[in-house]
Amino acid sequence: MNFPFLRAMNYLRNLPLVGLLLLSCSGAYLATADKPNVVILFADDAGYADFGFQEHARPDMAPLTPHIDSIASAGARFTQAYVTGAVCSPSLAGMMTGRYQERFGHETNLPPGTQTGLPLTETFGVKRLQDIGYYTGLIGKWHLGYPENFHPNRRGYAHFYGLLQGSRSYYPYEKPSRDRVIWRNNIPTEETGYVTDRLGDAACKFIEEHREDPFYLFVSFTAPHGPLQPRQGRYDYERIKHIEHEDRRHYAGLVVAMDDNVGKILATLENHGLSESTIVIFTNDNGGPGGKDSTSNFPLRGHKGSLYEGGVRVPWAMAWPSVIRPGTVVDTPVITMDILPTIFDASGEPIPEDWALDGDSLLPLVGVSPVAFPERTLYWRRHGSKGPIALQDANWKLLERNAPDGEPELYNLAQDIGEQHNIAIQHPDVLSRLQAKRAAWETQLVEPLWGPGSAGYQNNSD
Repeated sequence: MNFPFLRAMNYLRNLPLVGLLLLSCSGAYLATADKPNVVILFADDAGYADFGFQEHARPDMAPLTPHIDSIASAGARFTQAYVTGAVCSPSLAGMMTGRYQERFGHETNLPPGTQTGLPLTETFGVKRLQDIGYYTGLIGKWHLGYPENFHPNRRGYAHFYGLLQGSRSYYPYEKPSRDRVIWRNNIPTEETGYVTDRLGDAACKFIEEHREDPFYLFVSFTAPHGPLQPRQGRYDYERIKHIEHEDRRHYAGLVVAMDDNVGKILATLENHGLSESTIVIFTNDNGGPGGKDSTSNFPLRGHKGSLYEGGVRVPWAMAWPSVIRPGTVVDTPVITMDILPTIFDASGEPIPEDWALDGDSLLPLVGVSPVAFPERTLYWRRHGSKGPIALQDANWKLLERNAPDGEPELYNLAQDIGEQHNIAIQHPDVLSRLQAKRAAWETQLVEPLWGPGSAGYQNNSD
């Protein structure tokens, strides 16, 4: 890619008239350029306010994430970023297919040992990326199917180094289970070292081995999901010793280890001259579990598992040096289903309508494309047609089947980000309009294939 050209283009965009002319042709330029590499860095159960680049970053955590923060400072920070699910397996399902997971029944966490997974009728985004020339890799947790025909190598990942289940010990097991051992494709690996470091090293190795290819790398950290097992060592301890409560301190240790490994990955890109030709996105799989003793979702209400903002709104930073202007702030709502269309747009590849994707390219929001970003409504559901459901439309947030009294909840997020004041009674016209949207969306969905809301379900194990 001619990145010096793009540097000049970004500078000139700031000039009157010239910027408008260059912006109008940037989409055409990108469409004829080489495909960018893509690295997705996906945290697990992190708190919304626990990263330094966040507007409301907690003071105890803000100094601990310099490498993750560097992604935002080098590119864009998204202030209204969402995942498709309030727990990890559905969230991964929506992101990896580019479709609402409620359309195909992957609505609750996949229980350990389940003899199924994300339906084989669905096509993963990485399979589509392989078809346009990307070498694809997954490092870290999978959590989308345990039987062999549901494994990552069968769903579009050319390389897999990680575990099938949703979490595991950060330290070696004496006898790991099949779904918690670290696999290298179809070969179980030796139990050794600290898991976050192992995943970071594997990601760096992938980049080094495939630096001549356009590659897509999804780094699915298990951190900072429990168990709260920080790395042992004086250096880590010195960075987190200011945190008084033990659980919060140990959680911070998991974040510190993840940030260190993000730093290694970014350094590997830089050392091989790949930084400017690589899109890097950092985000999280759902809201933090919450509670003063662990994660912080301040100023949001709710936590992991909830359809309030604290369950589905996540930190998100995106860098593409020389293409995205450093320090960009995007306030428009975005969702992880947007990642696949963004990559296709950046690669100059069309998306067939029959793929029925639910996301949109983010390039218009970061000043790379002159195409207008669409106005749209975002949706969430948990536990099927009788469980809680939510939607976000402009500044409005509707929740139904959520409150114990059964009453609908309506919030204006621009005025009440903490969802403290239910104003449904004061805005009957808005309520009616959003309820009609909710009802129309649900006609497109199926009931969950397992867990709460599924046929014959008895005990809540989600």
